Amino acid sequence: MEMERVIEFPHTHMDRRPRKRQRLGWDVAPQTLKAQVGMFCGQEVGNVTSFASSRAPSDQTLFVKGVTRNGSPPWREDDKDGHYVFALGDNITSRYKIHSKMGEGTFGQVLECWDREQKEMVAIKIVRGINKYREAAMIEVEVLQQLGKHDKGGNRCVRIRNWFDYRNHICIVFEKLGPSLYDFLRKNNYRSFPIDLVREIGKQLLECVAFMHDLHLIHTDLKPE
Repeated sequence: MEMERVIEFPHTHMDRRPRKRQRLGWDVAPQTLKAQVGMFCGQEVGNVTSFASSRAPSDQTLFVKGVTRNGSPPWREDDKDGHYVFALGDNITSRYKIHSKMGEGTFGQVLECWDREQKEMVAIKIVRGINKYREAAMIEVEVLQQLGKHDKGGNRCVRIRNWFDYRNHICIVFEKLGPSLYDFLRKNNYRSFPIDLVREIGKQLLECVAFMHDLHLIHTDLKPE
């Protein structure tokens, strides 16, 4: 069985507030001398121990030479805006394989990926590697986990599957949903929707907003499309 050595370096700027789910540290860039070493096999990390290294290893020592099965791609610098640089077919950890880019915004990018463990397509939000966006992403994770905890039927809000820190980028794994309302409108050549459809969309929207308000949460980013 092929084994891969992974070095995990604690991120010095990570929000230290209690989390509902344990943080997974995947392939974090070397920043300090203190590190954690574990044996990586398949998709899980175990038997992690702490140690103090006499020197920080280089990027080339992060992985055992010759191990390529579902491995991460070579380290690439982020672009000038802090976005993660990728190629189609790359792996994000050994679990997720990039299939396509779904969108991009101020926060980062959303990639369509194949989840090897669950055998399904997912949407992964890869946040820019800049502190203020990382911190905002951690707040988003907390809110999403709170929503998921109370959404027993799983039909009020998008469901978060997982999250992890990969090469200084917070990655949030979502269930993959259909097109946005704007994309739906565009594919309809911007023609008016039937009143019954408008009524159904409005009903779903108001139910979701009411659900959030019951949890003392405000969306703050609702748009007409």
